[in-house]
Amino acid sequence: MQIDVNADVFRLAQVFTISRGSRTQAEVLTVRVQDGGVQGWGECVPYARYAETLASVTAQIAGFTGDWVDLPDALPAGAARNALDCAFWDHAAKRSGKRVWELLDLPTPKPEITAFTLSLDTPESMQVQAAKNAHRPLLKIKLGTPDDMARLEAVRRGAPDARIIVDANEGWTADVYAELAPHLIRLGVQMVEQPLPAGADDMLAEIARPLPVCADESCHDRASLPSLKGKYDMVNIKLDKTGGLTEALALKQQAIAEGYGVMVGCMVGSSLAMAPATILAQGVAFTDLDGPLLLAEDRAQPLQFDDKGVHAPAATLWG
Repeated sequence: MQIDVNADVFRLAQVFTISRGSRTQAEVLTVRVQDGGVQGWGECVPYARYAETLASVTAQIAGFTGDWVDLPDALPAGAARNALDCAFWDHAAKRSGKRVWELLDLPTPKPEITAFTLSLDTPESMQVQAAKNAHRPLLKIKLGTPDDMARLEAVRRGAPDARIIVDANEGWTADVYAELAPHLIRLGVQMVEQPLPAGADDMLAEIARPLPVCADESCHDRASLPSLKGKYDMVNIKLDKTGGLTEALALKQQAIAEGYGVMVGCMVGSSLAMAPATILAQGVAFTDLDGPLLLAEDRAQPLQFDDKGVHAPAATLWG
């Protein structure tokens, strides 16, 4: 099995800001696995929050010399394992002449409505963003500062009819969240994602949770679930956190069995990164696979987005 890894850059349509910083481009790694004249590919997005860089993840991928079955023991849950796992799934599909969901004995994926993310900005700018995207059925607001009330009000003014979910990216304290929670409900917010920092979120078990709280940075794979009990109502499953589609599907199944709601999210990457997650997103409470919608450029065969949502990938893209 030959494995190659390359860095690719995709320009964003506009500056994208969260509580930890801003970016103008998506820097990803593209992995190709080839055997017997068949090539499969996958994509990952190294994430500094998890101490990942393009160089460190490239080294992990380049150092992998085993087979697909060896991945869970050879690499930790994270970006490197994700790109390889998804590339192996693509390779298996192309080798067999079947789609990945057929190999998994799952139904053909249907379109799923995806959130569209409004990046952190001034209230005035966020109201303009919201108004521009008010036709979208689900908006995700990036927050995470002590001054978020004005932003919430501004987005609701800009998009009075849209469903809204909020992502604080670990940016609030317990006091800030407790103060904001009644206003989130008043403004029709349906879920709040990671209000407190991972590792400092025990207060979520002590304070009222009047709307669902979703674990993002606090949930990576199945090993994370025991630490979430009593604190979270939902989990955000991302392929770059779980280490690929294989573990993501297992996490989804176990999380549901333990009573958690499920959200399927993404890092900011291309359609190749989102493609496997369209399988994972079937039937979940919230889908957030808008990465390609934030780009100024994408893969040659991008995912299809329309009023029905994000569609399963064409075979020419992945799987």
